Amino acid sequence: MPRAEGTLQDNWRLDGRVAVVTGGAGGIGRAICMALGGAGASVVVADRSLERSEHVAAQLARSSITAAGYGLDVTDERAVDALFGAVAQSLGAVQVLVNCAGIALRAPALEHTLDNWNKVLAVNVTGTFLCSRAAARGMLAHGGGSIINIASIMGLSGGGLYPNISYQTSKGAVVNMTRALALEWAKQGIRVNAIAPTYVKTDFIKPLMDDPALRARIEAMTPLGRIAEPEDIVGAALFLASPASSMVTGHVLAVDGGFLAQ
Repeated sequence: MPRAEGTLQDNWRLDGRVAVVTGGAGGIGRAICMALGGAGASVVVADRSLERSEHVAAQLARSSITAAGYGLDVTDERAVDALFGAVAQSLGAVQVLVNCAGIALRAPALEHTLDNWNKVLAVNVTGTFLCSRAAARGMLAHGGGSIINIASIMGLSGGGLYPNISYQTSKGAVVNMTRALALEWAKQGIRVNAIAPTYVKTDFIKPLMDDPALRARIEAMTPLGRIAEPEDIVGAALFLASPASSMVTGHVLAVDGGFLAQ
């Protein structure tokens, strides 16, 4: 996606572009959908729950944003390919993909079952790969695009506050997948980057936030001293999706309140 000509504000616009956000009905995903739509993109909300996807799409539509909601299991290769085919037919070529779908099954390593391990890696790693591959096929045919993977500070850190081995492993894989795909597709005009958020106030970490002592430890370990809101992530997503970041690829942008600087 080349840098836009015109004003500084133009470089942050996504007018005429089609964006797919997996996990788009969740806290971070929904906030990113709203931001991309507000910047002019047509937004496809893809989530395991069709009902929730359609609800977010309806919210976008009420703001005069072109939007569609789809149910999607990102681990299902045929379903992923079918979704990108359907979007291309209905809205046009996908130029932005945000891989936000993810799960965590927190357990000590010695108690972590193989089934749960496989479930986490299937969504967080395989799902990210399948959606990136499907999006890239269309992007390669239409001059490029931007893929943004939602990694985590736990993809760059061992954690330590509680056991979460499969999640940390999966997000580390997403970090290096980002780098590998960025190198593979750079000359074809596809930029691939990742965002590594800190703890964000969503249902995803509600069990952690329900423990006052653990929440206090997380806040104490964060130099800015607070838990992030979903809206704290959208600036990074908009930057990486837009021509403003036209010379950025293979990068992992931490949005972490200083957590990884320690």
